[in-house]
Amino acid sequence: MQHPYARLPDRSFWRTAVAERPPADIQDLWTPKFPIGQDAPVITAGSCFARHIGPALLREGMHWYDAELPPPGLTAEARQARGYRRFSFRTGNIYTAAGLRQWFAWALGTRTPPVEVWRDADGRCHDPYRPTVEPDGFSSPEEALASRQVTLDAIRRALATADVLVFTLGLTEAWHDTVDGTVLPMCPGTVRGTFDPDRHRLRNHTVAEVLRDLTAALALAREASPRLRTVLTVSPVPLTATATGAHALVATTHSKSVLRAAAGQLAAELEHVDYFPSYEIVTGFPYRAAFYEPNLRTVSPDGVAFVMRHFLDGLHGRTGRPEHAPDPTPTPTPDAGGEDTWCDDAVLDYYSRGLGPGHSSGPVPAPR
Repeated sequence: MQHPYARLPDRSFWRTAVAERPPADIQDLWTPKFPIGQDAPVITAGSCFARHIGPALLREGMHWYDAELPPPGLTAEARQARGYRRFSFRTGNIYTAAGLRQWFAWALGTRTPPVEVWRDADGRCHDPYRPTVEPDGFSSPEEALASRQVTLDAIRRALATADVLVFTLGLTEAWHDTVDGTVLPMCPGTVRGTFDPDRHRLRNHTVAEVLRDLTAALALAREASPRLRTVLTVSPVPLTATATGAHALVATTHSKSVLRAAAGQLAAELEHVDYFPSYEIVTGFPYRAAFYEPNLRTVSPDGVAFVMRHFLDGLHGRTGRPEHAPDPTPTPTPDAGGEDTWCDDAVLDYYSRGLGPGHSSGPVPAPR
């Protein structure tokens, strides 16, 4: 009887699948576990890289479901500044599995969100869990909490409506509030709020913790909609900064490895969870970092298009190099200045230039 390796396809061998192919011709990186129909409602959430998925699905004629539409009369610039049309609900970036679990628990009523708000020097109020969605803040705590409730209602509506959730994991480092037991999207004192070393503690989540939080979050979601299936991805965007004391490169490798391991394990264990390799498509060394801007952090438009082409080709069973596929060879692009203005954590780069006010409560330039 032949051993198993004698029956494997070319895609299973490094030489035939990678080494003997031009990078643009590497195919079959993803075989979906389940179909996603043209009209199936898809919701998206996660790190800043996740914002590309909804528009790509719309361009393909698929159904990206936006549960929290902007109010009429806003300009496109105002919609972007206030966090509309990035994800399926206006949470801002959800970088961690713990953050996703927290939002789902609040929306579905299994936990009660805190009522504390942050005030800036002008007396404007900001939601600690969505510190960038209203750049000018709210006029009162009541207005801030009412706005958050609109988002919680949108999450609940999205989960009840969707057939598929696409969630992009971004970080393992997170700041926890030890007073109310919550996880914060950003370190207080960077974008908004005031840092309190006795209250705000950094935790670098382990594989076991990420797996636990993801499992709990998706269990909550499927209680709301038993038919819901999930596609997990890992963002290829490196950490802007690490508070662990490690080198940023080492911290990034650690964080992404943890997220990749947890996502892969959950996809292997649960039939309704799949993993799409956006991280590998951008960071894999056959592509030689060609899909990054000069700051080696921001993924270029060609890189985004390349990732989304693989995603859509996998869904539709297309093989062979896509027509008009971008060629992953370095192309000079304008320097993005070290920041991706769509990423909330990009504001941390401000502190690397010696300009940041340390633990001040004063605001710094927020992502646009």
